[in-house]
Amino acid sequence: MTEPHHRRITSFVRRSGRLPERNQRALDQYGDRYVIDAKVDRSLVLTEVPDLTEIFERDAPLIVEIGAGAADQIVAHAKAHPEINHLAFEVWWPGVAASVARIVREGVDNVRMICADAVPALPLMFGPNRLPDEVWTFFPDPWQKARHRKRRLVTPDFARLVAGILPEGGVWRLATDWDDYAWQMRDAIAAVPEFINPHAGQRPDEDDPAEAGITGGFAPRWEGRITTRFETRGLNEERGIHDLEVFRA
Repeated sequence: MTEPHHRRITSFVRRSGRLPERNQRALDQYGDRYVIDAKVDRSLVLTEVPDLTEIFERDAPLIVEIGAGAADQIVAHAKAHPEINHLAFEVWWPGVAASVARIVREGVDNVRMICADAVPALPLMFGPNRLPDEVWTFFPDPWQKARHRKRRLVTPDFARLVAGILPEGGVWRLATDWDDYAWQMRDAIAAVPEFINPHAGQRPDEDDPAEAGITGGFAPRWEGRITTRFETRGLNEERGIHDLEVFRA
């Protein structure tokens, strides 16, 4: 008897849309350079490992951002740090196009985009390729409806995955503007012994239910994190911002 196929729950829904003319032009002209020609299946699962040294045309320290949106953060950091390679995962194709337009506009050459599901891709990519020095997960989709929260990206399983691709001393930086997701992120990371949180017990919230017996644990705002439209929207809606910064033991 054939076993039934169960589709893996993803942290995103594939979306497409009409591209602004300037973004389409940037994609047409520069996409071959800045968007990795990733071999993926219909679910955006990577089926072939790209050679990042070849793609970046050098071997250099690497930062990986998961869910880069229109690449505001990663392009700003890449412009300030040309000595570092920056790899951005984004599954929203209009976001990829907007990212390419931003890369070209800012004149940076150390950013590459990849349109693939990061969860299965990360362990596949980082074995043959150089390990990232940092991983960023800034303002992931909060999936606020209770029935959708199973789609949230940052879980203990995902934290173990990130721990598996970071070298000793590597950094995972996260931020969210949803309190309950901040507590979930902190607890998920705390469940992984390979991570050290140097801010344990710091910046506790009055409303924190401390379901895992942990309070606080949040970092001061990282000076390298710019204010993006995602954060601005949260602030305009009077939500607090939580940062996390943890290190691979």
